[in-house]
Amino acid sequence: MITLVIYDITDDGKRTKLSNHLKQYGLKRIQYSGFKGEMNPNDRHVLIQEVPKFLSEDKDSIYVIPLCTSCAKSVSIISKRRFGFVEEDRVKVV
Repeated sequence: MITLVIYDITDDGKRTKLSNHLKQYGLKRIQYSGFKGEMNPNDRHVLIQEVPKFLSEDKDSIYVIPLCTSCAKSVSIISKRRFGFVEEDRVKVV
């Protein structure tokens, strides 16, 4: 299942460590503070257990969002850069 991870972390060091941690799961950066990739439910559960250590302030947050295939295919990307959200299907880029 495609998993979207977005975050707002104030501490530069923890933000960089979180970014590197997400890459270890095979997630790819789609925005400065956003990653996506295929994750099985077990890995997603483990990730959810691990990410609180990257939070340092009350205003910090990390969203781990699983997307069903139908939802992932309905994503609209508004960008001048060309890329798809679901690799095997075309996604409307506005």
